[in-house]
Amino acid sequence: MSHHIVEVRDVHFAYPDGTDALRGISMRIEHGESAALVGCNGAGKSTLLMHLNGYLPTQLGEIRIGDIPLSRGTVATARRAVGMVFQDPDDQLFMPTVAEDVAFGPLNAGLPPHEVEHRVAAALARVGMTEVRNRPPYRLSAGEKRAVAIATVLAGEPDILVMDEPSSNLDPRARRRLIELLRSFEHTKIIATHDLDLVLEVCQRVIVMDGGRAVADGPVTEILGNEELMLAHGLELPGLLRRRNALP
Repeated sequence: MSHHIVEVRDVHFAYPDGTDALRGISMRIEHGESAALVGCNGAGKSTLLMHLNGYLPTQLGEIRIGDIPLSRGTVATARRAVGMVFQDPDDQLFMPTVAEDVAFGPLNAGLPPHEVEHRVAAALARVGMTEVRNRPPYRLSAGEKRAVAIATVLAGEPDILVMDEPSSNLDPRARRRLIELLRSFEHTKIIATHDLDLVLEVCQRVIVMDGGRAVADGPVTEILGNEELMLAHGLELPGLLRRRNALP
């Protein structure tokens, strides 16, 4: 059994106001894959991500993490396997210091103090944020907050990283650091983003979502380079591909 595999089978979800956010979506993310979810606002990307470790309950269909069907009884196991980085780092950083934020998950998992400290130190080192461990999160830059938010997830030692718009609000330098960091991870990665150039650099596979459905799924350059497909679903060719195509 591998907890690194995510399988979504004909999942439907409607919000209380009647909005049908997911309409029978199916996909399978294999061990070690880096897969991107792309689509316009309202396509269902964030809703799908929040299903993958039980933040939203599955109303119809099935989600499996490895061999384990996701349910109320297995959600704790799923959350150990699937670590989610939210779009807004402030949703994950709420303790007085960075170190306390990164320690929050391991402490609540009941780990002994020496193991918690080991995980805090390792996670902060992994994202290059060791020097900010004693700072309050509100004093960090947007790029530093993003890196620390990732560290809070890494401290739980998940098999799968799920990220919602990880490059939002980052300046070019912080965005470049993020891309290099994501490329260095060996985790299975599922990234929802509007940053299609990031997708080209980080992911091997892309799933286009529209109206709560997966409308295309395949290799990154094949899908993102299909201008007719992209335009049909409210997207454009990534800048990197446009520039590449413009070369003589």
